[in-house]
This record gives sequence, C-alpha cells and structure tokens, in this order.
Amino acid sequence: MHYSSQVERDYDVRGWYSSVQECRHDGGAPGETLVKVATGVVIRNPFAGKFVAELSDLTDPSAAIGHALGERAVALLGNRPVESYGKGGIAGTAGEQEHVVACITTVFGDPLRQQVGGGKAWISSVSKVAVAGTAIDIPLAHKDELYIRSHYDAITFSVPDGPRPDELLICVAVASGARVHQRVGGKTVADLKAAAV
Repeated sequence: MHYSSQVERDYDVRGWYSSVQECRHDGGAPGETLVKVATGVVIRNPFAGKFVAELSDLTDPSAAIGHALGERAVALLGNRPVESYGKGGIAGTAGEQEHVVACITTVFGDPLRQQVGGGKAWISSVSKVAVAGTAIDIPLAHKDELYIRSHYDAITFSVPDGPRPDELLICVAVASGARVHQRVGGKTVADLKAAAV
C-alpha cells in the first residue's frame, strides 16, 4: 500500500482505522449479504487553534489520502464490487469543519473513484467538529447515479480516542449493494443499466 506511505510522508499520521459490517437481514428473510466498510486516518491538524485563510497545505497532498483510504476499503470488501460510496470527517475541537472539507475536495475524490473502479456520481459527504470518540454517519449513495433510491444508506464510524483537539479524522465508506429488504421504489440499478445500452 504505497499510497499509505505517501500519506505518512505528507501528513503527521497517528493511526489508520477501519470497520466492516456484514448484514444478512434487517428483520425479513435472510438474503444476499450486504457488506459495508469504513476506513479512516487520523492526522495532526496543522491549523488547529488558529484561523488561516489558505488551506492548500491540507488540500494539495490529499490525493494520496483518497487513494489510500479507497485502496484499504476495497481490500476489506473482499472480491465484491463497490456499488456505493461516501466520504467525510471530523475536526477535533481546536479545528474547523472547513479543515476537514479541505481534505476531501475533488483532489481527494477523483483518486477515491479510481480505487473503487470508477464513479460517475458525486460522492456524498459529511463533516463536523466534535470531541474524540464521536461517531460519524458516513452517507452512502450509488457511485454511478445519485438518484438510485435503493442505495441511500450510511455506515456509522468512530475512533475511540480521536480525533483529539489538534487532529482530523478523514474517512471513506463503500458498500457492496443496496439496503437489505429495500422496497420503496424509485430509480433502480436495472434502470441505470438499461439506459447505458
């Protein structure tokens, strides 16, 4: 995972974290297992405790974070294809929400798309400021068409001791398919495939 090494050269990394969920059913009959993965990295926030107008020190090298987190998430999904994705992060209490956003712009997003096998839709995103151990619900949506209702989902992710006040948690999520028992209609994956023909 050479992208991880690049991240560790570009940022002060305290640790890498991941979570895998395998859901067989949500009260109905078991069906195909839905696998959801979240991966994250905790980095020192160079702008903690001060207001700085120019945030390019966070944005410019963030392509490596997109590659590294995407690579890790795909590996944890096993041989399953990625159908949906999302991104987000938490700034520790000495930082700003904007510090997270600076790390997950298009500079970060395009490499994430490369790692998950492409993606035509924008990547759903969430960011906030919070204390260490706070959970974040990373939104998920179909990677090629935002309006496929069956794939509107989320995964809850947390780092028990992070982010500390002077840190940022940057994270991504992927899923292998639609919500289990999805049945409320709307545009479908079949619609998407038919339109591509």
